[in-house]
This record gives sequence, structure tokens and C-alpha cells, in this order.
Amino acid sequence: MFRNLPRLSGLIVLTGIVVLSGCLPADEPPPTAEQMIERGRYLVSVGGCNDCHTPKVFAGGGMSPDASRLLSGHPQDLELPAYNPEQVAPGQWLLFNQHLTAAVGPWGVSFAANLTPDENTGLGDWTAEEFIAAMQTGSHRGIGRPILPPMPWFNLAMATEDDLRAIFAYLQSIPAISNQVPDAIDPPPMESE
Repeated sequence: MFRNLPRLSGLIVLTGIVVLSGCLPADEPPPTAEQMIERGRYLVSVGGCNDCHTPKVFAGGGMSPDASRLLSGHPQDLELPAYNPEQVAPGQWLLFNQHLTAAVGPWGVSFAANLTPDENTGLGDWTAEEFIAAMQTGSHRGIGRPILPPMPWFNLAMATEDDLRAIFAYLQSIPAISNQVPDAIDPPPMESE
């Protein structure tokens, strides 16, 4: 009686797989371009991308993102205020400018990138693959210079490829804004002791 138990067990498992596979929902069709853009808009919003990549307007109760310069990065004509480099040494303060688009820290000065689809100053000549590689590696276009703090690329590295594609689709859908963000500034040389 128990001699055929292994075969019977295998048959039961195989039957269960066949039955269950008929109950599983069919693969969903890929999202439409509009669905991708809406998913990307949502992810950019909850991810706080506007906090650093959009200049601010100031009104009664504080500041809010400037909708006319959405995700255009650090304003090209905005001078960096004077600061004391000793205040931003390792273990010291991190400073931001008034728009939160420039940050000064032990790494030097970083400026929030222009994420609009402008071909000369933004992401207009990037591919989705370059964007995904940048977010997964922390390197410009996935192969270049390091992406500096405070950009939390390491959090985005945990996003699915579909979510990163959705973010890129959204960024490609917003108005292109010509805004040449300055290059990062290296920290002053450390004094030898």
C-alpha cells in the first residue's frame, strides 16, 4: 500500500499545480504611457524630489516649490552665499541655500540637478537605461562621476526597475526648462596634522 506513496505524492503535487495555475490571474498587460507617467508623478511626489530639485517661492507661511521651475534644479543665476568651510567639516554642520537646491558638506558643494527634459541642461538626452543605471549605481549616467549627497540615490537603488522607468517617464513628460546647474565644488584640502 505504501509502495506507491512517492508516485502518488508527486501526482497530487502536479495536479495541485495544474489546478492552481488555472486559478491564478493572467499576466496583466504592460502599463500604458499615461499610467507610467502617473506612477512616476506619484513616486516623485512621495519621494520628495521637489524638496531639493525645485527652487522655492516664499509667501506668508513659508516656502513651497515654484511650479514655474518644477524640477529644474539649482537656479543657474543664484550665487552661493558665503560660508565658513570649518563649519562643514566631518562631524560638523551641513548647510543648505535658501532654495534647498545647494548643499555644503564635507564632500564640498553639491547642486540639485535639472531633471527636466531639456536636451542641453537637463535629462533630455538621457535614456531610461542611463537614468536607471545612475539611480542603481550612484554614478552620473551609471558610469560617470559620483552622485553627491544629499541625493539619496541609495534609496532609489532599492526601487524596482519598473518604478525607475515610471519616474523617468514622468520626468520626460514635464516642461523642459533651460537651466545650467553649476558643477559641484570640491571641498577645501584637509590640513595635515
